[in-house]
Amino acid sequence: MKADLLVQVVLPAALFIIMLGMGLSLKLADFKLVASKPKAVVLGIVAQMLMLPLLAYIIVLALDLNGALAMGVLILALCPGGTTSNLYTFLAKGDIALSVTLTSVVSLLAPFTVPFMIVIFMGLVMGAGQQIELPVLKTIIQLVVITIIPIGLGMLINRYKPSFSARAENPVKIFSVVFLLLIVAGIVMKNINQMADYFSQAGIASLLLNISCMIFGYGLAKLANLNEAQSKAISIEVGFQNGTLAIVIALTLLQNTEMAIAATCYSLIMFVTGAVFAWVLNRKSNVEATA
Repeated sequence: MKADLLVQVVLPAALFIIMLGMGLSLKLADFKLVASKPKAVVLGIVAQMLMLPLLAYIIVLALDLNGALAMGVLILALCPGGTTSNLYTFLAKGDIALSVTLTSVVSLLAPFTVPFMIVIFMGLVMGAGQQIELPVLKTIIQLVVITIIPIGLGMLINRYKPSFSARAENPVKIFSVVFLLLIVAGIVMKNINQMADYFSQAGIASLLLNISCMIFGYGLAKLANLNEAQSKAISIEVGFQNGTLAIVIALTLLQNTEMAIAATCYSLIMFVTGAVFAWVLNRKSNVEATA
């Protein structure tokens, strides 16, 4: 398969299917949480869309990253959470409804905010000769087509064909994980000679971003006096990003392999760190319950 076919057709099509799968699990009732628990929802959105990119920028500066590798870390931070965050919220015994709502709302907002933020961050971390021209309006339309439209289509299927939706939901989730691992493996193999150097830079940044965001999200929720289940959901939602979307943005929209390295490293890291974090939160809850 030619590389341009993979990047321009297969990757966006796969993301379309993944976002369709997200829509298959959604109902309009899921968005009622915005009205019933506005404090938790607004806090989660602000933490994910504003504070997370700021934290990523601080990490990039602290590690003295620049150019495409730094931009890759920032693109990752701009992406919404994916269905993986909902799974780990379940494992951590967090508020699943809140997690699903945050994933959905931020996924619907991201296509309109990400292109503008990418342009801003490119001006901050990339030199004049390194910057890639990004047509904002065209990018918004492309992101809408591969994210919002399939989510809406999935919700329609769930509304009118609930039995089909229930049967298709799990296979699509499995596909999303398998496809992400295949793409990660492909990027690693393509850059095998540079991966050690890349991982020592973007990998460390991705690890710090993942762990610090989970801790930050949990602490912020606790400061806001949210309950334990809500705090767990926000911590995982802020700490887990849609790595597939970050890779699609880097490879398909910006056509830069280096910018996909951070998301590649992150996609390998998050399954382990997420499991450890969920275990720590569960252990903390058990200790408090027996105290």
